[in-house]
Amino acid sequence: MNDENDENDTDFDLRAAMATALADRAGAWALVRGFAAYWGEPLGPRDGFTDAELDAAEQRLGLRLPPALREAYRLFGRRADLTSCQDVLLTPDELHVLDGALVYRAENQGCAHWGVLLDDLALDDPPTVGRPDLADKSQERWEPWEERFSTAAAVMAMSEKLLEDDELTDFLESEAELPVTFGELPRFGRDCRWYEGPDVLVQAVGDAWIAVRARTPEALDALREAVPGDWLNG
Repeated sequence: MNDENDENDTDFDLRAAMATALADRAGAWALVRGFAAYWGEPLGPRDGFTDAELDAAEQRLGLRLPPALREAYRLFGRRADLTSCQDVLLTPDELHVLDGALVYRAENQGCAHWGVLLDDLALDDPPTVGRPDLADKSQERWEPWEERFSTAAAVMAMSEKLLEDDELTDFLESEAELPVTFGELPRFGRDCRWYEGPDVLVQAVGDAWIAVRARTPEALDALREAVPGDWLNG
C-alpha cells in the first residue's frame, strides 16, 4: 500500500459511511471502497467482473440484471476477501433462477441462498430475499432479506472481511460483553450489530457469535484479553 493510500485510510469514518450507505447505492459503494482500503487493501481495476461477463450472464439467463447488481459485480465481485470467505457470491456464469428468484449468493454448505425476485429485477436497486435449505422442500419459501441489493452487498463485504482466515481476525461462539471503549455503530444488516473500538471492528449476530477484525495483531490480542472466551484463533 503506498503512502497516498495510507494517508487516505486514516480519514475513513465508518460510522458516517454506514449512515450514508443506508441512503442510496452510491453511498453503499463508497462504504465498500473505504472499508476495503481501511480494513484490508484498496479496490483495484481488476477486482470486478467485466461488462462483457455480465452481458453474457444476461444472455444466458434471458433476463436483465439490475443496475445495482451489475455495479457491485463490477466494483468488487472478484475480491474473495469481500465476497466469499464464509458464504459465496456466485460468479456471473453461476447465477441461476430458483422458484421465481435470481440467486446470487449461497451459504458455504448450501444451507441457504439469497436472491432477487424476478418481479423486482426491473428496479434499479431491488430488495433481496433469503431462503433456507430445508429437509422438507415443500416448506421452503423466499423471505424478505434486505430492502436494497446495495445494502445487502455492502453488508456482505463487511461481514466476509471479518470472517477472513488471517492473523487479524477471530471468532467467538457466544454473546460477549465488549469493553466500554467500544461504541455501537448504526444498525446495518439483518440480525447483526456492529461495534468499533481501538483499531478493532466487531460484528455481533444475534446472541450466537461475534466476528472480529483488527488493524494490528496487538489490537486483536488486547480484545481477546478484555473479552475472555474460547476464541477460535486465540
